[in-house]
Amino acid sequence: MSSSAKHFVTGRLRAVGIEINGPEPWAPRVHNDRLWARLLRDGSLGLGESYMDGWWDAEALDEFLFRLVSGNIQDAFPKDLAVMWSLAKGRLLNLQRLRVTEVGEKHYDMGNDLYAAMLDSRMVYSCGYWRDATDLETAQEAKFDLICRKLGLAPGMHILDIGSGWGGFLKFAAERYGVSGLGVTVSKEQAALANERSRGLPVETRLLDYQALDGQFDRIVSIGMFEHVGYKNYRAYFEKAAGLLKSDGLFLLHTIGGNLSTTHGDPWSEKYIFPNGMLPSIAQIGRAVEGLFVMEDWHNFGADYDRTLLVWRDNFDAAWPTLKGEKYDERFRRMWRYYLSSFAAMFRARKINLWQLVLSPSGVAGGYRSMR
Repeated sequence: MSSSAKHFVTGRLRAVGIEINGPEPWAPRVHNDRLWARLLRDGSLGLGESYMDGWWDAEALDEFLFRLVSGNIQDAFPKDLAVMWSLAKGRLLNLQRLRVTEVGEKHYDMGNDLYAAMLDSRMVYSCGYWRDATDLETAQEAKFDLICRKLGLAPGMHILDIGSGWGGFLKFAAERYGVSGLGVTVSKEQAALANERSRGLPVETRLLDYQALDGQFDRIVSIGMFEHVGYKNYRAYFEKAAGLLKSDGLFLLHTIGGNLSTTHGDPWSEKYIFPNGMLPSIAQIGRAVEGLFVMEDWHNFGADYDRTLLVWRDNFDAAWPTLKGEKYDERFRRMWRYYLSSFAAMFRARKINLWQLVLSPSGVAGGYRSMR
């Protein structure tokens, strides 16, 4: 089994320009010959777990993964049990609503020390806008300012941030545009730090599920939260947003999206990074907003996420000597680097994208002016 598995896997790798132990920086170095059977049995879950276990390495990990993804190598492998189980859960259950707080507890509450070391000073955990930026700080500020301009923020407006993270956007919007705001998150660590950082400003962050919200807002924004909503809940999500938005308001949705409609996430990412996460497609979003909103603008700058993720990885690597210990062990380091590298590879291959949508309840009179 081992030799035939090795022959099959190495043949598929060779077809996309990857030679085991080759001279290129993306060539993997295999340390355990049980890898081949594990890959055939467990697919993408086995690839990530075997890297975490130290069974293989690649100097240019993101480039190795990019070549796998861009070469569609997964199509050459049979469907593994991990994918089938993920598919079954997605079809039979609604885990995003059954376990509303799980992603907050397992991912966002992992440790503010980790995120503070990896992210910019505002702790913005979403794609930067690199059009005119030269570093992460300016890329994230440019993204926030772009959102404010797209929403037409003005002094006196009251805004809602669904999935507000560590409060960076609300703080920025209050300081630069004179608005007040409410943010909601399912992460205790995020809510506590957000309120601490925004003390003295007319903004508040609550530990609250978005479906428990009430009130009326001039503008609504959601930055990097829709990936946790789940395809069974897309319509209810937009119905909730429509009910919270004033008739002359605007809603900006900032989300990662996939090229194909799916009903489940990636098994490795679901298990280790984003529990119950899945990416929406254009078709799924279109169906979910129909009859609720007018699509005013759809902006794709997914290629910028590749660069953002690699800066986060560099920051993580630089901070590792101070982070490592009982809380973050060597297996965690490898898991986290694999996470950042694999997502960078997916964006580089244009298999996933970053979208900003601007929606209005009944159309902006005279038309909406797109901004970039």
